[in-house]
Amino acid sequence: MLLLLGLAAGLSGCSGKTNSVQSFVLAEGVTLDMVEIPAGVFQMGSAMGEPERSTDEGPQHQVTISQAFLMGKYEVTQAQWQAVMGSNPSFFTGNLSLPVETVSWDQINQSGSGFLDKLNAITAAHRPNGKVFRLPTEAQWEYAARAGSRTRFYWGDDLSALAIGNYAWYAGNSDTGSARASHPVGLKLPNAWGLYDMAGNVIEWCQDRYGIFEAAAQTDPTGPATGAYKVLKGGGWDYDSYASRSAYRDAIAPDSRVNILGLRVVLASAQ
Repeated sequence: MLLLLGLAAGLSGCSGKTNSVQSFVLAEGVTLDMVEIPAGVFQMGSAMGEPERSTDEGPQHQVTISQAFLMGKYEVTQAQWQAVMGSNPSFFTGNLSLPVETVSWDQINQSGSGFLDKLNAITAAHRPNGKVFRLPTEAQWEYAARAGSRTRFYWGDDLSALAIGNYAWYAGNSDTGSARASHPVGLKLPNAWGLYDMAGNVIEWCQDRYGIFEAAAQTDPTGPATGAYKVLKGGGWDYDSYASRSAYRDAIAPDSRVNILGLRVVLASAQ
């Protein structure tokens, strides 16, 4: 099962204009849409007084994202996974616009045969030099989710969780009539940078190992060098509303395959 570990943040480097989108063809009728995320500075984690915060979300600290990157407009769908891998491991099926789930960090990163290596092979002729598809770092993920926001959720503090249903599939609204489940991507409102489902639906793998934050300012952090668990971000269809906060963190072993575990990719410099 998931290891449950549980922003008021500032940002510079945001132009306020609509972020551009680049699309990569994976197969006939299947594209991967990527949104441009600008470089900038933000406060990562949650402030001491943030309602429903967990202690592992602090200390809140300044992080510089030194290079712009591209991030998936949507969570990786079953259609996209199937186009790359030739199979669909998901528990919830019947609509290829559903996010792929029941995928482990190891499956995604397996050398040669994993999703990312195969995705990079398919797109080799169209990727900029030095840029690869990979999982986001935890810092890239939170920075992109916040999209310049300074509040608990990227749509506001929403202290009574009255607006969350406009932005996220979570435990309070994901019932399909017989049980809670994931939903097709892109049905809720996006954040200010045009990213959908950054809160709820499936919780998303990050590249980093899970660890405790340091108070010092950092540039392009990549997480601790050692650790048994990988970071998850964004809440999900079976999580309560507090897990959709931008600072929320969860963690799980990298070989775990659960029907709430999905992913979103970035196109950025290799690490």
